[in-house]
Amino acid sequence: MAAPTAMAVRPVLVAGAGTMGSGIAQVFATSGRPVLLSEPSETARQRGLAGIEKSLSRLVDKGTLGPTAKDETLRRIVFQESDFPIADCAIAVEAVPEKVDLKKSVLKELDRKLPPGAILATNTSSISITELAASTGRPDRFVGMHFMNPVPLMPLVEIVRGLETSEKTVAETVELARTLGKTPVVVQDRPGFISNRLLMPMINEAAFSLMEGVADRESIDTVMKLGMNHPMGPLALADLIGIDVCLDILEVLHKGFGDDKYRPCPLLRNLVAAGRLGRKSGRGFYDYA
Repeated sequence: MAAPTAMAVRPVLVAGAGTMGSGIAQVFATSGRPVLLSEPSETARQRGLAGIEKSLSRLVDKGTLGPTAKDETLRRIVFQESDFPIADCAIAVEAVPEKVDLKKSVLKELDRKLPPGAILATNTSSISITELAASTGRPDRFVGMHFMNPVPLMPLVEIVRGLETSEKTVAETVELARTLGKTPVVVQDRPGFISNRLLMPMINEAAFSLMEGVADRESIDTVMKLGMNHPMGPLALADLIGIDVCLDILEVLHKGFGDDKYRPCPLLRNLVAAGRLGRKSGRGFYDYA
């Protein structure tokens, strides 16, 4: 892990206490930074905090984190702005759902609150960094910081450079990711970046194969696990990510490239319409009840 820098010890604001936001907050807090986890929903706040506590407890059980470090990490995370020095923040990371209008609204509010010169990052998995940056007053200090799920365990972070993102911003964000113990990869602002441009077509084809009766769900996942050495099959992975999230990303890819090879499988739409979103709803391609 890289040596701490000025940014490494300054407070961090994370917007959104869902699966990704709470994971990002945990990683920053574990590294020693005070974190404001901004979330308007009390239910989401409680769910996010419970998720962080559960994740930290698993790390303690595995012996990779001490009980004292767990308690210190939890103490670094607050939910009330009045208890937090926002004016000292070096970076804010937006991690709300993949809806353009919602993200723009949250980013405008973060832009208003952050001190001049602070980096404004988005954890979007597919939406244009350039488009989101244009909704703020600091496009040169705006960057994509796409963490992988589950955030505390996955080492990769895609650092996405928008059209106006400065070299200084990219360099500082790369360094920041390294201080978190992550491996940063810098990519250009294209639909899906690299991770989802490769991953989502595979999940989509798996859904088509299931819909067309080529094989059952277990067989499709087994082929990818045993034949391609993937740790998880594409249908189980879609359930983990969230089928609604997969559909949103495929919509962005289809619109962004204008290519029907990214056309979302109708089965994905049907599952989302039925509320079968994967693990988070208790049922997706598989039943988790």
